[in-house]
Amino acid sequence: ACLNIKKNSMRIENGIKIGFNDVMIKPKKSYIKSRSEVKLARTFNFLHSNFEWKGIPIIASNMDTVGTFETAKELAKYNMLTVLHKYYSIEQLENFFNTSNNIMNSVAICTGIIDADLEKLHKILSLFEGIKFICIDIANGYLESFYEAIKKIRESYPDKIIMAGNVVTPEAVEEALQSGADIVKIGIGSGSVCTTRLKTGIGYPQLSAVSECADAARINKGLIISDGGCKVPGDIAKAFGAGADFVMLGGMLAGHHESGGLTVEENGVLYKKFYGMSSFYSMKNQNVEIHNYKTEEGKVVNLEHKGMISTTLQNIMGGLRSCCTYVGARTLEELHENTTFIRVTEQENQVYNLLESS
Repeated sequence: ACLNIKKNSMRIENGIKIGFNDVMIKPKKSYIKSRSEVKLARTFNFLHSNFEWKGIPIIASNMDTVGTFETAKELAKYNMLTVLHKYYSIEQLENFFNTSNNIMNSVAICTGIIDADLEKLHKILSLFEGIKFICIDIANGYLESFYEAIKKIRESYPDKIIMAGNVVTPEAVEEALQSGADIVKIGIGSGSVCTTRLKTGIGYPQLSAVSECADAARINKGLIISDGGCKVPGDIAKAFGAGADFVMLGGMLAGHHESGGLTVEENGVLYKKFYGMSSFYSMKNQNVEIHNYKTEEGKVVNLEHKGMISTTLQNIMGGLRSCCTYVGARTLEELHENTTFIRVTEQENQVYNLLESS
């Protein structure tokens, strides 16, 4: 008798996907005489909202060690955005908005998708109608409930600008935009204190995710945020070069005077705690119930204190302007148009790093 054995139907996409370390940007002839000629500010109109926003499209992440009131005040000076972390109380938000002038156009209110999150969002927006940005943030943007939440919030707030994520594929970008999002956050497992890829096997190299999702967003007249994976200013330039409209930063903006996180001293050196939002440390710190069916998908690190965040912001902006001069781009829009990536096997000469560690 013949046995009816089902053949292995494992599916593999064989195309190579790349991250920031896999490429560099190829220089080309430039007629720019000075980095001061490069304009980093952009003006955005949105798919579902009539509001127009102009600024430098850098966003501080909604992590509670990054998306703080103090960070928001500093980034607002440069017309950058901050997604305030969702653990601030109504009273803390009231005090912040009542004592900070002209800040509402520079912040987004973060929300999850469970009923308690949505109830808090409604309370906040009823108190502070001038807030323009909402950020719907969940780790897994492939849940049907995620798209249902976008639709509900869009129906309730037709004039607001909605960011939503996280996803890494064009199909998910299209569905999020059609559900009511204006901007879709791109990135799964790419963050410096995220362990999702290790714990679940799920992920997508960030530069490929940004490039592929940017194409889908443009077809559907939406925008994207590259969220995660940037370690140095050159990575931010690569994200914009690949088609990101905004770049969201976590680790690069953590560890500063304005950042959240406990400050500790070891052997005379100051450090700040930095941790993933899915770490048990974060959940305990914010009194979030830890269920026995969950696993920890974030880690905790001590970052050596970086000083004032303004120094890091100046370094980022300087790197972006310099990148633009190498490819003849006078604006960030032109940076995307003028970028050609080349595949590489190394990024920098690390001889002194090796000598120091030996």
